[in-house]
Amino acid sequence: MSPALAGVLQLTALAAALVLAYRPLGDYMAAVYGAPRHLRVEKVLYRCIGANPDAEMRWPAYLRGVLAFSAAGVLLLYLLQRVQGGLPLSLGFASISPDQAFNTAASFVTNTNWQSYSGEQAMGHVVQTAGLAVQNFVSAATGMAVAVALVRGFARSRTGELGNFWADLVRGTVRVLVPIAVLGALVLVACGAVQNFSGIHEVGQFMGGVQQTNGGAVASQEAIKELGTNGGGYFNANSAHPFENPNAFSNLFEIFLILVIPFALTRTFGKMVGNVKQGYAILATMAAVWLGFTALMMWSEFAHGGPALQAAGAAMEGKETRFGVGSSAIFSVATTLTSTGAVDAFHSSFTAFGGGLQLLGMMLGEIAPGGVGSGLYGMLVMAVIAVFLAGLMVGRTPEYLGKKIGTREIKLAACYLLITPTLVLGFTAASMVLPDALGSMLNTKALGAGPHGFSEVLYAFTSGANNNGSAFAGLNANTPWYNTTIGLAMLLGRFLPMVFVLALAGSLAEQQPVPETAGTLRTEKPLFAGLLVGTILIVTGLTYFPALALGPLAEGLS
Repeated sequence: MSPALAGVLQLTALAAALVLAYRPLGDYMAAVYGAPRHLRVEKVLYRCIGANPDAEMRWPAYLRGVLAFSAAGVLLLYLLQRVQGGLPLSLGFASISPDQAFNTAASFVTNTNWQSYSGEQAMGHVVQTAGLAVQNFVSAATGMAVAVALVRGFARSRTGELGNFWADLVRGTVRVLVPIAVLGALVLVACGAVQNFSGIHEVGQFMGGVQQTNGGAVASQEAIKELGTNGGGYFNANSAHPFENPNAFSNLFEIFLILVIPFALTRTFGKMVGNVKQGYAILATMAAVWLGFTALMMWSEFAHGGPALQAAGAAMEGKETRFGVGSSAIFSVATTLTSTGAVDAFHSSFTAFGGGLQLLGMMLGEIAPGGVGSGLYGMLVMAVIAVFLAGLMVGRTPEYLGKKIGTREIKLAACYLLITPTLVLGFTAASMVLPDALGSMLNTKALGAGPHGFSEVLYAFTSGANNNGSAFAGLNANTPWYNTTIGLAMLLGRFLPMVFVLALAGSLAEQQPVPETAGTLRTEKPLFAGLLVGTILIVTGLTYFPALALGPLAEGLS
Protein backbone atom coordinates (compact mmCIF):
# COMPACT_ATOMS: atom_id res chain seq x y z
CA MET A 1 0.00 0.00 0.00
CA SER A 2 1.38 3.42 -0.93
CA PRO A 3 1.91 5.97 1.87
CA ALA A 4 -0.54 8.36 0.20
CA LEU A 5 -3.30 5.74 0.08
CA ALA A 6 -2.64 4.84 3.72
CA GLY A 7 -3.06 8.50 4.65
CA VAL A 8 -6.38 8.71 2.78
CA LEU A 9 -7.67 5.58 4.51
CA GLN A 10 -6.68 6.96 7.90
CA LEU A 11 -8.47 10.22 7.12
CA THR A 12 -11.58 8.27 6.08
CA ALA A 13 -11.56 6.22 9.30
CA LEU A 14 -11.12 9.39 11.36
CA ALA A 15 -14.01 11.14 9.61
CA ALA A 16 -16.25 8.10 10.15
CA ALA A 17 -15.46 8.04 13.88
CA LEU A 18 -16.23 11.76 14.18
CA VAL A 19 -19.54 11.29 12.39
CA LEU A 20 -20.54 8.50 14.76
CA ALA A 21 -19.71 10.59 17.84
CA TYR A 22 -21.22 13.85 16.56
CA ARG A 23 -24.88 13.49 17.43
CA PRO A 24 -24.74 11.65 20.78
CA LEU A 25 -21.96 13.83 22.18
CA GLY A 26 -23.50 17.06 20.91
CA ASP A 27 -26.91 16.19 22.36
CA TYR A 28 -25.31 15.14 25.63
CA MET A 29 -23.46 18.44 26.03
CA ALA A 30 -26.66 20.38 25.28
CA ALA A 31 -28.39 18.41 28.03
CA VAL A 32 -25.49 19.03 30.44
CA TYR A 33 -25.56 22.81 30.07
CA GLY A 34 -29.36 22.90 30.27
CA ALA A 35 -29.77 20.48 33.18
CA PRO A 36 -32.04 21.80 35.98
CA ARG A 37 -30.35 19.78 38.74
CA HIS A 38 -26.84 19.54 40.13
CA LEU A 39 -24.96 16.33 40.90
CA ARG A 40 -23.89 15.68 44.46
CA VAL A 41 -20.20 16.09 43.66
CA GLU A 42 -21.00 19.38 41.95
CA LYS A 43 -22.80 20.66 45.03
CA VAL A 44 -19.68 19.89 47.09
CA LEU A 45 -17.54 21.87 44.65
CA TYR A 46 -19.94 24.82 44.76
CA ARG A 47 -19.71 24.91 48.55
CA CYS A 48 -15.91 24.78 48.37
CA ILE A 49 -15.71 27.79 46.07
CA GLY A 50 -18.61 29.62 47.72
CA ALA A 51 -20.69 29.90 44.54
CA ASN A 52 -24.45 29.91 44.04
CA PRO A 53 -24.89 27.89 40.84
CA ASP A 54 -28.52 28.92 40.38
CA ALA A 55 -27.88 32.68 40.28
CA GLU A 56 -28.13 34.05 36.75
CA MET A 57 -25.34 36.38 35.62
CA ARG A 58 -25.29 39.26 33.20
CA TRP A 59 -22.23 39.49 30.99
CA PRO A 60 -20.09 41.71 33.31
CA ALA A 61 -20.59 39.28 36.21
CA TYR A 62 -19.92 36.29 33.97
CA LEU A 63 -16.72 37.95 32.75
CA ARG A 64 -15.60 38.73 36.30
CA GLY A 65 -15.98 35.05 37.13
CA VAL A 66 -13.87 34.04 34.14
CA LEU A 67 -11.12 36.55 34.92
CA ALA A 68 -11.05 35.95 38.68
CA PHE A 69 -10.85 32.18 38.27
CA SER A 70 -8.14 32.44 35.61
CA ALA A 71 -6.09 34.96 37.60
CA ALA A 72 -6.17 32.62 40.61
CA GLY A 73 -5.01 29.79 38.32
CA VAL A 74 -2.05 31.81 37.03
CA LEU A 75 -0.98 32.73 40.56
CA LEU A 76 -1.27 29.21 41.98
CA LEU A 77 0.53 27.56 39.08
CA TYR A 78 3.28 30.18 39.21
CA LEU A 79 3.82 29.58 42.93
CA LEU A 80 3.80 25.81 42.47
CA GLN A 81 6.64 26.06 39.97
CA ARG A 82 8.62 28.50 42.08
CA VAL A 83 8.65 26.10 45.07
CA GLN A 84 9.10 22.92 43.04
CA GLY A 85 12.55 22.26 44.51
CA GLY A 86 11.02 21.67 47.95
CA LEU A 87 8.09 19.52 46.82
CA PRO A 88 7.91 15.73 47.09
CA LEU A 89 8.28 13.73 43.85
CA SER A 90 10.17 16.63 42.32
CA LEU A 91 12.69 14.15 40.83
CA GLY A 92 15.46 16.42 42.02
CA PHE A 93 14.49 19.21 39.62
CA ALA A 94 15.12 22.79 40.73
CA SER A 95 12.48 25.46 41.00
CA ILE A 96 11.55 27.19 37.73
CA SER A 97 12.98 30.66 37.04
CA PRO A 98 10.57 33.61 37.42
CA ASP A 99 10.20 34.45 33.72
CA GLN A 100 9.75 30.82 32.69
CA ALA A 101 7.32 30.16 35.55
CA PHE A 102 5.24 33.16 34.43
CA ASN A 103 5.30 31.96 30.83
CA THR A 104 4.26 28.42 31.77
CA ALA A 105 1.52 29.59 34.16
CA ALA A 106 0.09 31.90 31.52
CA SER A 107 0.41 29.14 28.95
CA PHE A 108 -1.57 26.45 30.76
CA VAL A 109 -4.24 28.75 32.20
CA THR A 110 -4.95 30.17 28.73
CA ASN A 111 -5.33 26.68 27.20
CA THR A 112 -2.17 27.32 25.14
CA ASN A 113 0.38 24.92 26.66
CA TRP A 114 3.32 26.61 24.99
CA GLN A 115 6.47 25.13 26.55
CA SER A 116 9.88 26.77 26.61
CA TYR A 117 11.27 23.82 28.60
CA SER A 118 11.77 20.07 28.23
CA GLY A 119 9.15 18.39 30.39
CA GLU A 120 11.24 15.39 31.41
CA GLN A 121 14.15 17.65 32.40
CA ALA A 122 12.29 20.40 34.26
CA MET A 123 8.95 19.41 35.81
CA GLY A 124 8.45 16.97 38.68
CA HIS A 125 5.41 14.76 39.19
CA VAL A 126 3.55 17.17 41.50
CA VAL A 127 3.79 20.13 39.13
CA GLN A 128 2.84 17.94 36.18
CA THR A 129 -0.24 16.43 37.84
CA ALA A 130 -1.46 18.90 40.47
CA GLY A 131 -0.57 21.92 38.37
CA LEU A 132 -0.43 21.39 34.63
CA ALA A 133 -2.94 18.53 34.32
CA VAL A 134 -5.53 20.33 36.46
CA GLN A 135 -5.28 23.41 34.25
CA ASN A 136 -5.76 21.18 31.21
CA PHE A 137 -9.25 20.42 32.54
CA VAL A 138 -10.37 23.80 33.86
CA SER A 139 -8.93 25.97 31.07
CA ALA A 140 -10.80 23.84 28.54
CA ALA A 141 -13.98 24.03 30.61
CA THR A 142 -13.62 27.83 30.75
CA GLY A 143 -13.55 28.07 26.96
CA MET A 144 -16.62 25.83 26.72
CA ALA A 145 -18.43 27.99 29.29
CA VAL A 146 -17.82 31.18 27.30
CA ALA A 147 -19.06 29.49 24.12
CA VAL A 148 -22.23 28.34 25.88
CA ALA A 149 -22.79 31.87 27.20
CA LEU A 150 -22.64 33.24 23.63
CA VAL A 151 -25.06 30.56 22.44
CA ARG A 152 -27.45 31.57 25.22
CA GLY A 153 -27.14 35.14 23.98
CA PHE A 154 -28.56 34.01 20.64
CA ALA A 155 -31.17 31.74 22.23
CA ARG A 156 -32.54 34.16 24.86
CA SER A 157 -34.38 37.43 24.41
CA ARG A 158 -35.35 40.51 26.45
CA THR A 159 -32.88 39.56 29.18
CA GLY A 160 -29.17 40.13 29.69
CA GLU A 161 -28.71 36.92 31.67
CA LEU A 162 -26.26 34.37 30.26
CA GLY A 163 -26.34 31.62 32.87
CA ASN A 164 -23.89 31.02 35.68
CA PHE A 165 -20.16 30.76 35.00
CA TRP A 166 -19.43 28.58 38.02
CA ALA A 167 -22.14 26.09 37.09
CA ASP A 168 -20.97 25.97 33.48
CA LEU A 169 -17.34 25.54 34.56
CA VAL A 170 -18.07 22.71 36.98
CA ARG A 171 -20.49 20.90 34.70
CA GLY A 172 -18.16 21.05 31.73
CA THR A 173 -15.37 19.60 33.85
CA VAL A 174 -17.27 16.97 35.83
CA ARG A 175 -19.79 15.77 33.27
CA VAL A 176 -17.95 16.16 29.96
CA LEU A 177 -14.17 16.35 30.23
CA VAL A 178 -13.44 14.01 33.15
CA PRO A 179 -15.47 10.97 31.94
CA ILE A 180 -14.16 11.13 28.37
CA ALA A 181 -10.58 11.77 29.54
CA VAL A 182 -10.70 8.73 31.83
CA LEU A 183 -11.83 6.52 28.95
CA GLY A 184 -9.22 8.08 26.69
CA ALA A 185 -6.46 7.44 29.22
CA LEU A 186 -7.48 3.77 29.49
CA VAL A 187 -7.30 3.40 25.71
CA LEU A 188 -3.85 4.99 25.63
CA VAL A 189 -2.59 2.76 28.45
CA ALA A 190 -3.89 -0.26 26.51
CA CYS A 191 -1.92 1.02 23.50
CA GLY A 192 1.28 1.21 25.56
CA ALA A 193 1.38 4.77 26.93
CA VAL A 194 3.08 5.18 30.33
CA GLN A 195 1.08 5.80 33.52
CA ASN A 196 3.12 5.73 36.73
CA PHE A 197 5.12 7.85 39.18
CA SER A 198 8.53 6.33 38.55
CA GLY A 199 11.77 8.15 39.17
CA ILE A 200 14.66 8.72 36.80
CA HIS A 201 16.18 5.61 35.19
CA GLU A 202 19.21 4.99 33.04
CA VAL A 203 18.39 3.04 29.89
CA GLY A 204 20.70 1.64 27.24
CA GLN A 205 20.80 2.98 23.71
CA PHE A 206 20.92 1.01 20.48
CA MET A 207 24.25 2.55 19.50
CA GLY A 208 25.79 2.10 22.94
CA GLY A 209 25.87 4.34 25.98
CA VAL A 210 23.00 5.23 28.28
CA GLN A 211 20.51 8.04 28.70
CA GLN A 212 18.31 9.12 31.58
CA THR A 213 14.53 9.00 31.33
CA ASN A 214 11.60 9.12 33.71
CA GLY A 215 7.99 8.02 33.65
CA GLY A 216 4.95 9.80 35.00
CA ALA A 217 1.17 10.05 34.76
CA VAL A 218 1.58 10.38 31.02
CA ALA A 219 -1.50 8.64 29.57
CA SER A 220 -3.94 10.61 31.72
CA GLN A 221 -2.31 13.92 30.83
CA GLU A 222 -2.07 12.95 27.17
CA ALA A 223 -5.81 12.21 27.05
CA ILE A 224 -6.93 15.54 28.49
CA LYS A 225 -4.30 17.56 26.63
CA GLU A 226 -5.80 16.32 23.35
CA LEU A 227 -9.45 16.22 24.44
CA GLY A 228 -9.29 19.74 25.88
CA THR A 229 -7.29 21.00 22.86
CA ASN A 230 -4.58 22.06 25.30
CA GLY A 231 -1.44 20.68 23.68
CA GLY A 232 1.94 20.58 25.32
CA GLY A 233 3.68 17.38 26.25
CA TYR A 234 4.94 15.44 29.23
CA PHE A 235 8.16 14.97 27.28
CA ASN A 236 10.06 17.35 25.04
CA ALA A 237 9.30 15.25 21.96
CA ASN A 238 5.60 15.73 22.73
CA SER A 239 3.20 13.35 20.96
CA ALA A 240 6.08 12.00 18.89
CA HIS A 241 7.46 10.36 22.06
CA PRO A 242 6.60 6.64 22.28
CA PHE A 243 5.66 7.01 25.97
CA GLU A 244 2.96 9.50 24.95
CA ASN A 245 1.97 8.10 21.56
CA PRO A 246 3.10 4.49 21.10
CA ASN A 247 1.77 3.46 17.69
CA ALA A 248 -0.28 4.33 14.61
CA PHE A 249 -3.61 3.53 16.29
CA SER A 250 -2.90 5.69 19.32
CA ASN A 251 -1.88 8.48 16.96
CA LEU A 252 -5.20 8.34 15.11
CA PHE A 253 -7.07 8.10 18.41
CA GLU A 254 -5.35 11.24 19.69
CA ILE A 255 -6.37 13.11 16.54
CA PHE A 256 -9.94 11.95 17.21
CA LEU A 257 -9.75 13.31 20.77
CA ILE A 258 -8.55 16.67 19.45
CA LEU A 259 -11.46 17.08 17.04
CA VAL A 260 -14.42 15.36 18.67
CA ILE A 261 -15.63 18.06 21.11
CA PRO A 262 -15.09 21.10 18.82
CA PHE A 263 -17.06 19.44 16.02
CA ALA A 264 -19.78 18.11 18.37
CA LEU A 265 -20.28 21.56 19.90
CA THR A 266 -21.92 22.65 16.64
CA ARG A 267 -24.67 20.11 17.39
CA THR A 268 -24.90 21.50 20.92
CA PHE A 269 -25.27 24.98 19.42
CA GLY A 270 -28.09 23.85 17.13
CA LYS A 271 -29.96 22.14 19.97
CA MET A 272 -29.65 25.13 22.31
CA VAL A 273 -30.92 27.66 19.72
CA GLY A 274 -33.73 25.30 18.74
CA ASN A 275 -32.61 24.73 15.15
CA VAL A 276 -30.17 21.90 14.49
CA LYS A 277 -29.85 22.98 10.85
CA GLN A 278 -28.01 26.09 12.06
CA GLY A 279 -25.52 23.75 13.73
CA TYR A 280 -25.14 21.78 10.51
CA ALA A 281 -24.29 24.98 8.61
CA ILE A 282 -21.52 25.82 11.09
CA LEU A 283 -20.34 22.20 10.98
CA ALA A 284 -20.22 22.23 7.18
CA THR A 285 -18.11 25.38 7.23
CA MET A 286 -15.67 23.92 9.75
CA ALA A 287 -15.47 20.60 7.90
CA ALA A 288 -14.87 22.26 4.52
CA VAL A 289 -11.93 24.29 5.82
CA TRP A 290 -10.50 21.31 7.75
CA LEU A 291 -10.70 18.92 4.79
CA GLY A 292 -9.28 21.54 2.43
CA PHE A 293 -6.30 22.21 4.67
CA THR A 294 -5.73 18.48 5.21
CA ALA A 295 -5.74 17.80 1.46
CA LEU A 296 -3.30 20.65 0.80
CA MET A 297 -1.02 19.53 3.64
CA MET A 298 -0.90 15.94 2.40
CA TRP A 299 -0.17 17.17 -1.12
CA SER A 300 2.65 19.45 0.08
CA GLU A 301 4.29 16.67 2.10
CA PHE A 302 3.92 13.94 -0.55
CA ALA A 303 5.10 16.15 -3.43
CA HIS A 304 8.46 14.91 -4.71
CA GLY A 305 10.34 18.16 -5.14
CA GLY A 306 13.92 16.93 -4.96
CA PRO A 307 16.20 13.88 -4.86
CA ALA A 308 15.86 13.38 -1.10
CA LEU A 309 12.06 13.52 -1.25
CA GLN A 310 11.98 11.20 -4.25
CA ALA A 311 14.21 8.67 -2.51
CA ALA A 312 12.08 8.69 0.64
CA GLY A 313 8.77 8.79 -1.22
CA ALA A 314 7.71 11.94 0.66
CA ALA A 315 9.04 14.66 2.98
CA MET A 316 10.09 12.29 5.79
CA GLU A 317 12.47 14.65 7.59
CA GLY A 318 11.28 15.29 11.14
CA LYS A 319 8.48 12.70 10.97
CA GLU A 320 8.06 9.47 12.91
CA THR A 321 8.23 6.32 10.83
CA ARG A 322 5.69 4.82 13.27
CA PHE A 323 3.09 7.22 11.87
CA GLY A 324 4.19 8.08 8.36
CA VAL A 325 3.69 11.24 6.34
CA GLY A 326 -0.07 10.96 5.85
CA SER A 327 -0.89 10.58 9.53
CA SER A 328 1.59 13.30 10.49
CA ALA A 329 -0.04 15.66 7.98
CA ILE A 330 -3.50 14.94 9.41
CA PHE A 331 -2.21 15.49 12.96
CA SER A 332 -0.49 18.71 11.96
CA VAL A 333 -3.65 20.22 10.46
CA ALA A 334 -5.79 19.04 13.38
CA THR A 335 -3.47 20.63 15.91
CA THR A 336 -3.06 23.98 14.11
CA LEU A 337 -6.73 24.37 13.13
CA THR A 338 -7.58 23.82 16.79
CA SER A 339 -5.94 25.48 19.77
CA THR A 340 -4.16 22.24 20.67
CA GLY A 341 -0.47 22.64 19.97
CA ALA A 342 0.41 18.96 20.42
CA VAL A 343 2.71 17.69 17.67
CA ASP A 344 3.70 14.24 16.46
CA ALA A 345 6.29 15.60 14.02
CA PHE A 346 8.84 18.41 13.89
CA HIS A 347 6.89 21.29 12.34
CA SER A 348 10.04 23.15 11.37
CA SER A 349 10.95 20.23 9.09
CA PHE A 350 7.74 20.32 7.09
CA THR A 351 8.05 21.70 3.58
CA ALA A 352 7.92 25.49 3.29
CA PHE A 353 4.35 25.42 2.01
CA GLY A 354 3.40 22.89 4.69
CA GLY A 355 4.73 25.26 7.35
CA GLY A 356 2.78 28.06 5.70
CA LEU A 357 -0.42 26.02 6.00
CA GLN A 358 0.27 25.45 9.69
CA LEU A 359 0.70 29.18 10.18
CA LEU A 360 -2.41 30.06 8.18
CA GLY A 361 -4.49 27.52 10.11
CA MET A 362 -3.68 29.32 13.34
CA MET A 363 -4.05 32.76 11.77
CA LEU A 364 -7.63 32.01 10.72
CA GLY A 365 -8.41 32.03 14.42
CA GLU A 366 -8.34 28.24 14.86
CA ILE A 367 -12.04 27.93 14.11
CA ALA A 368 -12.13 24.85 11.87
CA PRO A 369 -13.13 23.32 14.22
CA GLY A 370 -11.04 25.32 16.69
CA GLY A 371 -10.45 24.76 20.37
CA VAL A 372 -13.05 23.45 22.79
CA GLY A 373 -15.40 26.39 23.09
CA SER A 374 -13.09 28.94 21.49
CA GLY A 375 -13.61 27.41 18.05
CA LEU A 376 -17.39 27.69 18.31
CA TYR A 377 -17.50 31.24 19.62
CA GLY A 378 -14.85 32.31 17.09
CA MET A 379 -16.91 30.82 14.26
CA LEU A 380 -20.08 32.48 15.53
CA VAL A 381 -18.32 35.86 15.56
CA MET A 382 -17.29 35.19 11.94
CA ALA A 383 -20.95 34.34 11.18
CA VAL A 384 -21.94 37.75 12.55
CA ILE A 385 -19.38 39.37 10.23
CA ALA A 386 -20.66 37.30 7.29
CA VAL A 387 -24.32 38.29 7.73
CA PHE A 388 -23.23 41.91 8.12
CA LEU A 389 -21.38 41.75 4.79
CA ALA A 390 -24.38 40.05 3.17
CA GLY A 391 -26.64 42.80 4.50
CA LEU A 392 -24.38 45.45 2.97
CA MET A 393 -24.55 43.74 -0.41
CA VAL A 394 -28.37 43.66 -0.53
CA GLY A 395 -29.03 46.88 1.37
CA ARG A 396 -30.82 45.22 4.29
CA THR A 397 -30.28 45.33 8.05
CA PRO A 398 -28.39 42.11 8.82
CA GLU A 399 -29.95 39.50 11.09
CA TYR A 400 -28.66 36.23 12.52
CA LEU A 401 -30.80 33.73 14.40
CA GLY A 402 -33.54 36.31 14.81
CA LYS A 403 -31.22 38.98 16.23
CA LYS A 404 -30.37 42.24 14.49
CA ILE A 405 -26.68 42.86 13.92
CA GLY A 406 -26.44 46.56 14.59
CA THR A 407 -23.66 49.05 15.23
CA ARG A 408 -22.87 47.74 18.72
CA GLU A 409 -22.70 44.11 17.65
CA ILE A 410 -20.50 44.71 14.62
CA LYS A 411 -18.10 46.88 16.63
CA LEU A 412 -17.70 44.12 19.20
CA ALA A 413 -17.13 41.55 16.44
CA ALA A 414 -14.59 43.81 14.72
CA CYS A 415 -12.67 44.35 17.97
CA TYR A 416 -12.59 40.58 18.45
CA LEU A 417 -11.02 40.15 14.99
CA LEU A 418 -8.40 42.87 15.44
CA ILE A 419 -6.91 41.71 18.75
CA THR A 420 -4.93 38.70 17.60
CA PRO A 421 -3.35 40.22 14.45
CA THR A 422 -2.28 43.23 16.50
CA LEU A 423 -0.54 41.01 19.03
CA VAL A 424 1.05 38.68 16.47
CA LEU A 425 2.34 41.29 14.05
CA GLY A 426 3.32 43.78 16.76
CA PHE A 427 5.41 41.35 18.81
CA THR A 428 6.92 39.79 15.68
CA ALA A 429 7.99 43.19 14.39
CA ALA A 430 9.53 44.10 17.74
CA SER A 431 11.41 40.79 17.85
CA MET A 432 12.93 41.44 14.43
CA VAL A 433 14.46 44.78 15.41
CA LEU A 434 15.42 44.44 19.09
CA PRO A 435 19.02 43.16 19.40
CA ASP A 436 18.43 40.60 22.17
CA ALA A 437 15.38 39.08 20.50
CA LEU A 438 17.00 39.05 17.06
CA GLY A 439 20.14 37.41 18.45
CA SER A 440 18.04 34.55 19.82
CA MET A 441 16.92 33.79 16.28
CA LEU A 442 20.31 34.19 14.60
CA ASN A 443 22.05 31.83 17.02
CA THR A 444 19.68 28.88 16.60
CA LYS A 445 18.84 26.34 13.96
CA ALA A 446 16.39 28.80 12.46
CA LEU A 447 18.65 29.15 9.40
CA GLY A 448 19.87 32.57 10.41
CA ALA A 449 18.06 35.66 9.22
CA GLY A 450 16.49 34.03 6.16
CA PRO A 451 12.79 33.49 5.49
CA HIS A 452 12.72 30.39 7.69
CA GLY A 453 14.14 32.33 10.62
CA PHE A 454 11.41 34.93 10.22
CA SER A 455 8.85 32.11 10.05
CA GLU A 456 10.18 30.77 13.37
CA VAL A 457 9.47 34.07 15.13
CA LEU A 458 6.14 34.62 13.36
CA TYR A 459 5.07 31.08 14.26
CA ALA A 460 5.97 31.58 17.93
CA PHE A 461 3.77 34.67 18.36
CA THR A 462 1.00 33.30 16.14
CA SER A 463 0.93 30.18 18.29
CA GLY A 464 0.97 32.17 21.53
CA ALA A 465 -1.61 34.83 20.67
CA ASN A 466 -4.00 32.26 19.18
CA ASN A 467 -3.56 30.02 22.24
CA ASN A 468 -2.25 27.15 20.14
CA GLY A 469 1.04 26.26 21.82
CA SER A 470 2.83 24.35 19.05
CA ALA A 471 6.18 25.59 17.77
CA PHE A 472 8.48 25.30 14.78
CA ALA A 473 10.97 24.51 17.58
CA GLY A 474 14.10 25.83 15.90
CA LEU A 475 13.90 29.05 17.90
CA ASN A 476 15.37 29.38 21.40
CA ALA A 477 12.32 30.81 23.14
CA ASN A 478 13.60 30.28 26.68
CA THR A 479 14.89 33.82 27.09
CA PRO A 480 13.49 36.64 29.24
CA TRP A 481 12.23 38.45 26.13
CA TYR A 482 10.34 35.53 24.61
CA ASN A 483 9.11 34.12 27.93
CA THR A 484 7.66 37.50 28.84
CA THR A 485 6.28 38.64 25.48
CA ILE A 486 4.82 35.28 24.49
CA GLY A 487 3.31 35.05 27.98
CA LEU A 488 1.67 38.44 27.49
CA ALA A 489 0.50 37.45 24.02
CA MET A 490 -1.12 34.32 25.45
CA LEU A 491 -2.94 36.19 28.23
CA LEU A 492 -4.13 39.04 26.02
CA GLY A 493 -4.97 36.71 23.14
CA ARG A 494 -7.13 34.57 25.41
CA PHE A 495 -8.98 37.01 27.63
CA LEU A 496 -9.43 40.17 25.53
CA PRO A 497 -11.46 38.24 22.92
CA MET A 498 -13.56 36.77 25.73
CA VAL A 499 -14.43 40.30 26.85
CA PHE A 500 -15.91 41.10 23.44
CA VAL A 501 -17.57 37.68 23.08
CA LEU A 502 -19.40 38.03 26.39
CA ALA A 503 -20.31 41.66 25.69
CA LEU A 504 -21.72 40.52 22.34
CA ALA A 505 -23.65 37.73 24.09
CA GLY A 506 -25.14 40.22 26.55
CA SER A 507 -26.15 42.59 23.76
CA LEU A 508 -27.85 39.80 21.80
CA ALA A 509 -29.66 38.44 24.86
CA GLU A 510 -31.22 41.85 25.54
CA GLN A 511 -32.78 42.07 22.07
CA GLN A 512 -36.31 41.27 21.09
CA PRO A 513 -36.46 38.54 18.39
CA VAL A 514 -36.95 39.75 14.83
CA PRO A 515 -39.59 37.76 12.91
CA GLU A 516 -38.36 35.97 9.81
CA THR A 517 -39.50 37.45 6.49
CA ALA A 518 -39.02 36.73 2.81
CA GLY A 519 -35.94 38.95 2.83
CA THR A 520 -34.23 37.18 5.74
CA LEU A 521 -30.93 35.55 4.86
CA ARG A 522 -31.31 31.78 5.35
CA THR A 523 -28.26 31.03 7.45
CA GLU A 524 -28.89 27.28 7.56
CA LYS A 525 -28.41 26.89 3.78
CA PRO A 526 -25.25 25.86 1.84
CA LEU A 527 -25.10 29.35 0.34
CA PHE A 528 -24.45 30.85 3.76
CA ALA A 529 -21.85 28.17 4.57
CA GLY A 530 -20.02 29.15 1.37
CA LEU A 531 -20.27 32.83 2.27
CA LEU A 532 -18.88 32.06 5.71
CA VAL A 533 -15.91 30.15 4.27
CA GLY A 534 -15.16 33.08 1.97
CA THR A 535 -15.44 35.55 4.83
CA ILE A 536 -13.00 33.53 6.94
CA LEU A 537 -10.41 33.28 4.17
CA ILE A 538 -10.69 36.89 3.01
CA VAL A 539 -11.22 38.86 6.21
CA THR A 540 -8.73 36.97 8.37
CA GLY A 541 -6.41 35.29 5.88
CA LEU A 542 -5.50 38.41 3.90
CA THR A 543 -4.65 40.23 7.13
CA TYR A 544 -1.53 38.10 7.40
CA PHE A 545 -0.65 37.75 3.72
CA PRO A 546 2.30 40.22 3.79
CA ALA A 547 3.83 38.40 6.77
CA LEU A 548 3.33 35.01 5.12
CA ALA A 549 4.95 36.36 1.95
CA LEU A 550 8.08 37.25 3.92
CA GLY A 551 8.29 33.82 5.52
CA PRO A 552 6.98 30.50 4.16
CA LEU A 553 6.00 31.81 0.71
CA ALA A 554 9.44 33.35 0.13
CA GLU A 555 11.11 30.15 1.33
CA GLY A 556 8.89 27.91 -0.79
CA LEU A 557 9.43 29.93 -3.95
CA SER A 558 13.19 30.29 -3.48
